[in-house]
Amino acid sequence: MITLSDIEKVYQTKTIETVALQRVNLTVPKGEFVSIMGPSGCGKSTLLNIMGLLDVPTSGVVTIDGQSITSYKDKELAHIRNEKIGFVFQSYHLVNDLSVLDNVELPLLYRSGVSGSERTKLAKAALDKVGLSARTKHFPNQLSGGQRQRVAIARALIGNPAIILADEPTGNLDSVMGEEVINILLNLNRQDGATIVMVTHDENMAHKTERLVRFFDGQQVSDSKVFDLQTV
Repeated sequence: MITLSDIEKVYQTKTIETVALQRVNLTVPKGEFVSIMGPSGCGKSTLLNIMGLLDVPTSGVVTIDGQSITSYKDKELAHIRNEKIGFVFQSYHLVNDLSVLDNVELPLLYRSGVSGSERTKLAKAALDKVGLSARTKHFPNQLSGGQRQRVAIARALIGNPAIILADEPTGNLDSVMGEEVINILLNLNRQDGATIVMVTHDENMAHKTERLVRFFDGQQVSDSKVFDLQTV
């Protein structure tokens, strides 16, 4: 589903060169739930941004669902993001002036051929999946942190993406709310077959996923199976 081949990312100014990623080779098969861990500044978020086509590598090849996107233009990358990738962020990135329902509908505003009634139907179905059917008319500031993150997950999955990328999805939540959010992601993976890559600092959350990849100073230092989903 996702393949990174010899990925390097260098940020350069007139006086400083910062190497964010070095020779990263990583494959995430369809239907796998992978955690990415490492200390702050080790390149985790850069890696996720490259996987999500929000950033481009300095060198190397990114392949998404069998498509090498190395030579793609911005418009083509935006189309793949909208069709194939859902994003969940630590800070939710909800629009405070929009209702829960309107927030969830947002990704489909940029997808041609989807009517307003169809958007609403899909948004309600996504909110039902995360247990927020009763909150469609609420606004983000009327919700708890855990509820806001569930809205963000609903928004990520409304377009039925093959890939969900989650950057510290439980980072702003207490342990109870964090468990609720990770369980929703686990259900999306195990029941719906979503491919999920999650950046996290939480060892407990990481060990609920199928595979754990660790980074240090921009380099992949370990890649281990946590458990086999066939035994769960």
